[in-house]
Amino acid sequence: MTDAPHFNEFDQPVGPPLPDWTPRSQPPRTPIAGRYCRLEPVDVERHAKDLFEAYALAAEGRDWTYMGGGPFPDFDSYYAYATKLAASTDPLHHAVIDLETGKAVGTLSLMRIDPANGVVEVGHVAYSPLLKRTRAGTEAQYLLMRRAFDELGYRRYEWKCDALNAPSRRAAARYGFTFEGIFRQAIVYKGRSRDTAWFSIIDSEWPAISRGFEQWLSPDNFDVEGKHRASLAALISAAKS
Repeated sequence: MTDAPHFNEFDQPVGPPLPDWTPRSQPPRTPIAGRYCRLEPVDVERHAKDLFEAYALAAEGRDWTYMGGGPFPDFDSYYAYATKLAASTDPLHHAVIDLETGKAVGTLSLMRIDPANGVVEVGHVAYSPLLKRTRAGTEAQYLLMRRAFDELGYRRYEWKCDALNAPSRRAAARYGFTFEGIFRQAIVYKGRSRDTAWFSIIDSEWPAISRGFEQWLSPDNFDVEGKHRASLAALISAAKS
């Protein structure tokens, strides 16, 4: 259902008023604990070796096609890259720690952080083969969303990717994001033009999406072989209905 329009004193339609809105806080550089993983701000001394070894399991380099950096031919080149990740405050990069092994197996970030408007983007998602298609990989996304919406009170959470990056677009849909359109010739990276696909979740949608994630992540949702009983997309859809 569409909200009834609001009008100003000139009888012009305007957005709904937010009389109690105040700017939000910057995301803290603190860990976030989950059932299957823990997110920690990237620390090059603690995480770089694990991450380089995890990424090296996909030696052909195709995982870096749509990323701003990589692939990395040796540890020194990745160490220099990870040093930049650790020093950055926006993007604020997090290492994903697999709680079963204690190893860092991927990274993702909060970026384009806009506390005044309560908007933040998840980006620089670099999952190694040890994290892809795992419960920890899905939970990592949920933990950052939960921080943005529940802990910090942000209003809008964005996902953007190369419009040609089909796996990223499928992931956004699976996680409950709404597709908003294509920004043509938005950026230049790696010597080529990029059209950018935009997706978002807003705060009014978050309670249902959160329930879907929690149901999917529950141990009861997995059989003895570790296969999920209900898909995340189906659980989110059911929670919204």
